[in-house]
Formats: sequence, structure tokens, C-alpha cells
Amino acid sequence: MTIECNQLETAYSPSLNRPILNGIDCKIKQGEFVALLGLNGAGKSTLLRSFVGLIPVKTGEIRINDTLITPRTLRRIRRDVGLIFQGGGLVKQLPAIDNVLCGCLGGLNTWETLWGFPKKQRDRAFELLANFGLKDLAYQKTGQLSGGQQQKVAIARALIQSPQILLADEPTAGLDVIAAQQVIEILAQLHREQGMTVVVVLHDLGMASTYPERAIVLDAGQIVYDGKCHNLSDKFSKLTPPKVEV
Repeated sequence: MTIECNQLETAYSPSLNRPILNGIDCKIKQGEFVALLGLNGAGKSTLLRSFVGLIPVKTGEIRINDTLITPRTLRRIRRDVGLIFQGGGLVKQLPAIDNVLCGCLGGLNTWETLWGFPKKQRDRAFELLANFGLKDLAYQKTGQLSGGQQQKVAIARALIQSPQILLADEPTAGLDVIAAQQVIEILAQLHREQGMTVVVVLHDLGMASTYPERAIVLDAGQIVYDGKCHNLSDKFSKLTPPKVEV
């Protein structure tokens, strides 16, 4: 599946004294692994979330596989898009397996979950947790897992709906070096082995230079670089830090 933005603009931000995104044009092709980069306030997460309608668009348009994002098409499109939030976005009081199963709610009718999730979905949830080495922790409260384990649960939740696109908003934030590398390697493997389109917001230039094939660098709500992931530190040296009013 492809993602295409044309003249995308989102709401005006008084704190930034400008629109959060302003005139974004980009196209992400099927099977690409793309990193969204930039300083704080550049609009990386806003752009990622706008792809699935979580951030309203003021002007311009977004198309997923040539389908225009509208309130009518969002539900159908979201079934093909897995989203991983910063920090996981999990319900910490629930067991890991229940968090994973929440990822398939959008594809089930209400009556299908009246007596719990169908066996097919439960088997798939166990399979995903096992793939990430978490099968024995399936019934552990998610809040009791390590940060890296929680992020793996979040990835499993996104994958249970068998998405064609995977969007990850700073999935390595707050993780130690080893856990962060494991998470980004999982995303790289999904891209490599399943041909999945992966778009990830990153702050670590080392990871961005090693794993993704393409970097889109934002500065003040606009794209200032779109190309291969090399010499990224040079690109960052030219960015403008956001002004902080005291």
C-alpha cells in the first residue's frame, strides 16, 4: 500500500507561531522502510498520525492506496494500517495477551466478542507473543513487563490485524540501547521478510542511518530533505531549533 500527501497543512500552533505542518508533499511507496526525522516540534509525529486521521487536516489531502482519507473511508483504511504509539499506548492493568487482542477489535463485530475473543484470534495472539519470546508472559499484567517487552506487546497488537502498513511513533523512546535495537530490528525484519511498508519516527540518527532505506527530514513543518539515509548528522546541523518563549 502507498501513502501520498498533497499540500498537507494542519492547524496553526500558537506556541510554534506557525502551522504544525505546512505544504507537505510526499509519497511513500509499497514496501518502503522510511524514517521521519527532525528536531522537537518539527511535525514528525503529527505527519505520521495524520496518515490515519488522528490529526485533522486543514487543507490538502492524504491518500492510502489511491483512496482519499475521509470520515467515511477511515474505518476501512485503518484495518490495513497498524499503529505503534510512543510508550506502547497499552492498558497496563490488562494481561499482555488481552492488549494484543485489542488490536483486532476494529475487524470484529460486537456479537463476535460477547463471550470473549474467537479462538482464531486468541491463537494468533499467542503465536505473535511466542515469536517475540513472550509466550510465558502472556497472562502477566502488561505494566509489570520491562519497557522493551511492553513495546513488543505493542508491535504484536499492531500485527494481529495483518496490516499492510506499519506506522511507529518513536517506538524506541525511553528504552535502553539493547531493547531499542531489538525493537527496530523487529520492524526491519517485518519490512524485509513480509514486504511491509514501515514508517517510523526516530530520534536516533545511528538507527536511522543503519536500518531504514529512506529518510524524510522535517524542519518547521516542512520537508527539507527526502532521500537516502546518509550524512544525516550534516542535515541536522542545518535545522532550526524551535524557539522557546520565557
